[in-house]
Amino acid sequence: MRNERLIPRRTPEARAVTERTQIVMELTSRLNVLRHSDIDGRMALLSEILGRPAPETLTVYPPFYCDYGLNLEFGDRVFVNQNCAFYDMGGITIGDRTMIGPGVTLSTAGHPVEPAERFDGITVAPIVIESNVWIGANATVTAGVRIGSGSVIAAGTVVARDVPANCVISSNGYIKRRDLTPAP
Repeated sequence: MRNERLIPRRTPEARAVTERTQIVMELTSRLNVLRHSDIDGRMALLSEILGRPAPETLTVYPPFYCDYGLNLEFGDRVFVNQNCAFYDMGGITIGDRTMIGPGVTLSTAGHPVEPAERFDGITVAPIVIESNVWIGANATVTAGVRIGSGSVIAAGTVVARDVPANCVISSNGYIKRRDLTPAP
């Protein structure tokens, strides 16, 4: 995977990630019990999650889930519908005027693919969503993906490769990518 790096287990970096994740899980828990009309409270908690002021034109409808927060960048006039999960350890950039449907998952983290290496740590790679993108309900975008400006990701799509600008993509089905070495 492009730009993938490993955060090894039992290192100061891994401990710092775990500590930050605990803080953000607490903040998102508080965010998700606010009254829907408490926009000021929502923006204050989003700012705490991001570690800086949330953009004034950002709209995020709870429930919203995030694991790190500090690596999440929102452009101008971004809309995020309910029940989205943004796992941003590897970095997520969302361009201006992007619309994200309900139940969308953006995941920048994973584990090594080879069975013998899976417990070595967490792999991370950034997700970049350019401007004017529309991501439909329950789509999943995986680590290391770039979605080009103006594109539409159909509901339920799993995006595991870069998407060119100004296109519509959808997917389902099974594609065998490669064989793995069995664990000892």
